[in-house]
Amino acid sequence: MAILVIGEHDNSTLRPSTLNTVTAAAALGTEVDLLIAGADCSSVTDEASKVESVSRVLVADDPSFADGLAENIAPLIASIAGNYSHVLAPATTYGKNILPRASALLDVQQISDISGIESEDTFVRPIYAGNAMATVRSTDVLKLITVRTTAFDAAGMDGAASVETVSGGGDAGLSKFVGEELTRSERPELTTADIIVSGGRGMQSSENFVLLEKLADKLGAAVGASRAAVDAGYVPNDYQVGQTGKVVAPNVYIAVGISGAIQHLAGMKDSKVIVAINKDEEAPIFQVADFGWVADLFEAIPQLDSALE
Repeated sequence: MAILVIGEHDNSTLRPSTLNTVTAAAALGTEVDLLIAGADCSSVTDEASKVESVSRVLVADDPSFADGLAENIAPLIASIAGNYSHVLAPATTYGKNILPRASALLDVQQISDISGIESEDTFVRPIYAGNAMATVRSTDVLKLITVRTTAFDAAGMDGAASVETVSGGGDAGLSKFVGEELTRSERPELTTADIIVSGGRGMQSSENFVLLEKLADKLGAAVGASRAAVDAGYVPNDYQVGQTGKVVAPNVYIAVGISGAIQHLAGMKDSKVIVAINKDEEAPIFQVADFGWVADLFEAIPQLDSALE
């Protein structure tokens, strides 16, 4: 079976989510193609050709793909999807934006956010905010799937794939890229960080998040937050971890002043080691924590910070 993976990138670097998706694709078949749709993306193409398990890199280099507009990329996917049994994309903002449009064009029911593969037509995906796992089977000849990247290891970079050019569909004229506002930080990005320090409503104010930022800098960690902290205006939206935020699975996740609502647990419960600091010993977060510290965070964080000195 031939599998197509939609590569996520910024025209200069391949996103880590693509490597996890390739691993999922390799579990379905031995012939894996990686599609790179962008503009002036030769550096991404070179990087993609080194991804293990990838047989071919298909490159669609066209100005209409420069900004990753789903309205332009979806028709491209639909035009080449007939050569494959499965089309996979990461269950990131990028993949969730593009693949449903391709599914509609192909009149195929999409399978979203899979975390396990049982066979070529049977998959496992979380439901009810991750409180239950559903096993679903698709009878469609062509299967379009988004992959929960935290459930699969990243593919290595020792491959030697061939590179082929595919023609793009051009600008569909349905949307236009206007601009973007990005938060710049020297800390690791949330979805790729080995260590994450997250704060919740218990932080009480945006000023108090400085405590977590200092701790994160000493640990080389990223800073996250619960939805409650984001909704309260303590930190920007891109800090949010959870069902409606970012799904993460770092080696260490430190939850500070986070009670552990279902929606938050859905975004971080796959972390390798979970450390919880909360003054409420009945907080649900302790049910998933590997290490729990029942203490006032404003006393605990300075102690932890001092110990790290």
